[in-house]
Amino acid sequence: VQLQASGGGLVQAGGSLRLSCAASGRTLNNYAISWFRQAPGKEREFVAAIRWSGGGSWYVDSVKGRFTISRDYAKKTVYLQMNSLKPEDTAVYYCAAQSGVIVSQVSRRDVYGNWGQGTQVTVSS
Repeated sequence: VQLQASGGGLVQAGGSLRLSCAASGRTLNNYAISWFRQAPGKEREFVAAIRWSGGGSWYVDSVKGRFTISRDYAKKTVYLQMNSLKPEDTAVYYCAAQSGVIVSQVSRRDVYGNWGQGTQVTVSS
């Protein structure tokens, strides 16, 4: 699976951005698609995940109520709608995909074998 992340940019605090992760290659029926982020000097952290088929989405506590992950089957794309952005959301955002990820593993970056190139999100105060 190849992943192409896009949609980052510079936004003021309180603003919104929508990130896209376009997938190509094999079918995604058994895949979990996730967003991670990495701020300067920090480790890459889990943000949100969704199952490509069937139900289920998960968020890190710090973005609950502000971010929404969704998928478009026709476009084979996963989105991360980010509202009420804060300066602490500033990071490079990566999408990742992996088949057969169980619920207890969705936030672990080491289970994902397919990564996009990252897109920069900068939130000014």
